[in-house]
Amino acid sequence: MAVDDSSTDPDGGSESESSASGPSRSPSDSVSAVARSVADPILEIRDTTVAFNMDRGESRVLDDVTLDIERKEIIGIVGESGSGKSMFASALLDAVVEPGVLTGDITYHPTPDESIDLLNLSKRELRDLRWEEISMVFQGAMSSWNPTMTIRGHFEETLDAHDADYVAGMERAHELLSDLYLDPERVLSSYPHELSGGMKQRALIALSMVLEPRVLVMDEPTAALDLLMQRSILKLLKEVQSKYEITMVFITHDLPLVAELADRLAVMYAFQFAEVGPTETILRDAAHPYTRSLLNATPNLDADVDEMKPIPGSSPDPVNAPVGCSYHPRCPLATEQCVEQDPPFFDAGPNHQTACFHWEEAAEEIPFSLPEQTDREASR
Repeated sequence: MAVDDSSTDPDGGSESESSASGPSRSPSDSVSAVARSVADPILEIRDTTVAFNMDRGESRVLDDVTLDIERKEIIGIVGESGSGKSMFASALLDAVVEPGVLTGDITYHPTPDESIDLLNLSKRELRDLRWEEISMVFQGAMSSWNPTMTIRGHFEETLDAHDADYVAGMERAHELLSDLYLDPERVLSSYPHELSGGMKQRALIALSMVLEPRVLVMDEPTAALDLLMQRSILKLLKEVQSKYEITMVFITHDLPLVAELADRLAVMYAFQFAEVGPTETILRDAAHPYTRSLLNATPNLDADVDEMKPIPGSSPDPVNAPVGCSYHPRCPLATEQCVEQDPPFFDAGPNHQTACFHWEEAAEEIPFSLPEQTDREASR
């Protein structure tokens, strides 16, 4: 498949070129393809890999990925469980735990004229960057609160660890909690067990932003919440992102959920990116067979349950991924070329890239239907 991706457990800028008659049909260079739609990148990920040496052999849980993330955008990273999403998030903060080995290049641009080699920082520099510049809400983080400390204690500890101004920091904490429709004094004086799941999650988002980071990485931040609370937090995130002009990387397996929030989607399969493009383009005109099958397999309140079509087969083993296109064992369009060759990115339209030799056939061979109007469109 193409050069791009995320990860999983070790065992398990300008418009794209198109002619007047339609999208380019020639493959794009992996770097230029993903960079072409990003005019002002805040993060540049190049040829990045995470590998674990297992008894069964090398396990690649992030496989030579390349992606640019636009300043102030909300980008959704989507894929099945085990596709590499969480490892991609860890790589963005150089937070891959041993014995995992992270290689490649990740460049962070605090401003358009500054560049920081994220994988070449000292431990102190990296510690500061992780909260002050790039912050993260980890998967399952609602249970990571210290039960013996009040929420105020968590904010104070974070400010103290980074030598931040206490008064200004707590004023910002109050503002953030209010922005997230919480009562600051009540929440700050509470212990974690005294708050509901949705309140703890919103307080955690406020904590992750108290040092005014430019990038917020969120790994399945609403996974443990009910549907109504998920939608509520998405709405709040959109408001907070707009107010503070923060770049947001939202990682989830729930494509319809993130589609309500994201400006752009990057669809992952087998530790690589399969397709990258504007959210509405992906929802209406997905070009990769996997993306189209994923949309067909996604529950839709407007569609009959009988119309849902699970994707046959299972995700590949990271130790023994298929040669050629990693999706070919499950793909109805696969040919001998797919079995033998790893497809590059092709330009499928403006700012839209896909890693499939047969992307032009996908719409006819794998039809899917969406509601007349998505929730995201209706909220505009």
